[in-house]
Amino acid sequence: MSKTIATLPMYDWPELRPETNRLWASIREAIRTKGLEAPEQLDRTISEGEEWTRPELLLSQTCGMPYRLRLHEKVSLVGAPDYALADCPNGYYCSVLIVRAEDFRDSLEAFRGATFAFNSRHSESGFAAPMRTLAPSLRDGRFFSAELETGTHRISIRAVANGEADLAAIDAVSWRLTKKFDPEVCKLQVLGRTEPTPGLPLITALGNDAEVLAEAVEEGIAALDASIREALGLAGFVRIPKQDYLSVG
Repeated sequence: MSKTIATLPMYDWPELRPETNRLWASIREAIRTKGLEAPEQLDRTISEGEEWTRPELLLSQTCGMPYRLRLHEKVSLVGAPDYALADCPNGYYCSVLIVRAEDFRDSLEAFRGATFAFNSRHSESGFAAPMRTLAPSLRDGRFFSAELETGTHRISIRAVANGEADLAAIDAVSWRLTKKFDPEVCKLQVLGRTEPTPGLPLITALGNDAEVLAEAVEEGIAALDASIREALGLAGFVRIPKQDYLSVG
């Protein structure tokens, strides 16, 4: 039995669990053909983030902000999935700024003093990206009158839809999934978008051969049935340089 760990936590939505399992199975087989151990299944028992610095980590996905601030010297970068997002370079993503469909305010400045929902202060898409967008408009370091930390993008979306918050920044992949699976989307509209940044990086433990894993991930994604790639929104795989992540913000 393999002693390595693999997780793909970032877009592992319940509605896409079978497709995510198929993605891992395809990557797993590509890894094994290269003579490396790979676990049979993704580990969904670990709290997100706990596995990132474990020595037995074979493959996981993190967020650009924790990678930039604390992980880049503790893990090896493999690359990033490409979700073919509009107006983003291959492998990059952005955040959509969502507000209620009935909200009459039509500019970001009009939301000064509003309540902002975000998934985590350590999130590139949910917190860092909108804060960079707002940086020129801050007054005494503030723009919003209140901030609501929700824990996930999905809860942030519902907080805006239900009136607990006025605005949230949601990564474009999660927003695409929301439009597919969540009826709350009918209550919302997109006010704007943040600048694209490198997509959520795939990582492995130091000492593992990141290039061999990159080849396996690329081959695994390419080997998927078109219907699985379409369901996941996957277009391919990109080797984004480490410096591109470190140079953000």
